Amino acid sequence: MTTPIIDFDLTKIKTKNRIAGIWQMMSGYRLKYFLAIFSQLFSTVFKSSVYILLSWFIDTWLISNERPIPAYGIGLGFVLLALCEGLFTFYSNSTANYIAEKMALRIRNNLYDQIQRLNFAYHATVDTGDLIQRATSDVDAVRRFFSEQAIGIGRICFLYAVNFIAIYRMDSSLALSTLMIVPLVFLMALFFFRKIGKRYEAYQNQDALLSTMLQENLTGVRVVKAFARQDYEIEKYRKENWKKFLLGKKLVFTEALFWPSTDLLCGFQMVISYMLGAYATISGRISVGDFVAFQALIVWIIWPIRNMGRLIVQMSRAFISFQRIMEIFANEQEPLDEGTVMPRKVPEGEINFDHVSFAYQPENETLHDLSFHVSPGQSVAIIGPTGSGKTSLINLLPRFYEYTSGRITLDGMELNRIPRNYLRKHIGIVEQEPFLFSRSIAENITYGAGREVSTDEIIQAAKAAAIHESILSFEKGYDTLVGERGVTLSGGQKQRIAIARTLLKNPKILLLDDATSSVDMDTEVEIRAALNELMKDRTTFIIAHRIQTIMQADLILVMDQGKIVQSGTHQELIQQEGFYRQIFNLQSQIEEALEKELSHGG
Repeated sequence: MTTPIIDFDLTKIKTKNRIAGIWQMMSGYRLKYFLAIFSQLFSTVFKSSVYILLSWFIDTWLISNERPIPAYGIGLGFVLLALCEGLFTFYSNSTANYIAEKMALRIRNNLYDQIQRLNFAYHATVDTGDLIQRATSDVDAVRRFFSEQAIGIGRICFLYAVNFIAIYRMDSSLALSTLMIVPLVFLMALFFFRKIGKRYEAYQNQDALLSTMLQENLTGVRVVKAFARQDYEIEKYRKENWKKFLLGKKLVFTEALFWPSTDLLCGFQMVISYMLGAYATISGRISVGDFVAFQALIVWIIWPIRNMGRLIVQMSRAFISFQRIMEIFANEQEPLDEGTVMPRKVPEGEINFDHVSFAYQPENETLHDLSFHVSPGQSVAIIGPTGSGKTSLINLLPRFYEYTSGRITLDGMELNRIPRNYLRKHIGIVEQEPFLFSRSIAENITYGAGREVSTDEIIQAAKAAAIHESILSFEKGYDTLVGERGVTLSGGQKQRIAIARTLLKNPKILLLDDATSSVDMDTEVEIRAALNELMKDRTTFIIAHRIQTIMQADLILVMDQGKIVQSGTHQELIQQEGFYRQIFNLQSQIEEALEKELSHGG
């Protein structure tokens, strides 16, 4: 069975009206859903016909003692009517549930696609737990709208209409008396609809906050245990959980108020209707059989109206959830294929920064007036204190963020005119905190290749990243399952697998964001030796804190507070006063002291 593609793009829904938005989302299924609702009409007709047949049976067989048809004919009539009612009900409910699942499938596929395509700035500001809440609980609330609430409203409308007509044919005044309850229940339902909608939204937001806390705590469980902060985390969670309890209590209390209110109205209507029906029977306006049928028919008028109020109230949840889902689609996608130029198949790697500035927020500039040139195949090292803008600089190259002024060119072409897909295809990245999926080591290494990869290629990449021997030490080798976020591996092992993943991609441009920060000095030497060979003919940007890592770079940029304060080769920079020489002298002293201590210990 093939996986269905996205059959409707929810980003096309621009209306803020939730009913109109749901109507647009039903594209392709509207007729089928209306047939499901319309089937309830036939189901209701057959249901009411049972009581009409019962009325005729009482008046004809029991009271008039007439026998126009055999007894088994009456029984067969009841069975056939019940069977027809069941068949139409089954079709209606199964179709509604099928469409509900299709709508849920459509929303989930669209949500996942949208989340994947949103830009880095969005993901930097939105909590993961909130997104998970919207993709699960809110989607399920919309699914229930189609499977239960919308079809339920249609069924209730038909129940009221058909049974009202049946009673009207018996006695018009009795039928008109059933109208008394309708406006009262509707007014009450609308009142609670607004109240519950607001409280449900607050409840869902708090639930999303709890989901975020749980997700963060599970991800950072080793940090929590390492610092013995279990009691602190438990208390923090309890406080937020208590807030959710209070919000839930308000929500449940509001919903609970609706039931006795409508029960009181419906009970009052039932008493009045029975009294009027009894009076009509005594006065001879309707027969005994009609009175028996009336007693059943009035139940299928009054209590469905009460349930309609319940469904209207519950629909407020679905509308709020739909609104929360559509808020994600209101954000613009990152256009991966947008660009006015298409470079040659493989870039040469010539990069030029010309007075480039960048700001995450307009009022707070992060990078200021950066200018430097990198020839194809050169390596550029970036060093500086924390927060100096090193990572922000290399994030501009794959267009994770757009520079706000100046020019960046790749092979002479303006970077923001080149499609992001092209850039990211030819740029390899090893992040400071590598992310590994809960899959096998081999699958993690081949993740970015975008093609069929042989075992030999995987091994070659692993050897180049100095991780091959470590992998072979595992019982299952390359088939070893990596725990969630790589928790079964050491920091150095995760870094080297991430490097192998990037090298297998064989990019023309390499971005190494402090890629050797989590490895020991011996392993760093191995990785550096492998990288020196593999960086040939590749333009490479290296962020590092160890001078030993960047000494061989063709160009070293020293950054501070978003500016390039020094640039040159290692030999040039150690001859200058400034940050670079201070760090070089400090690290040299530490290494000398360490060597002396080790030799003394030997």
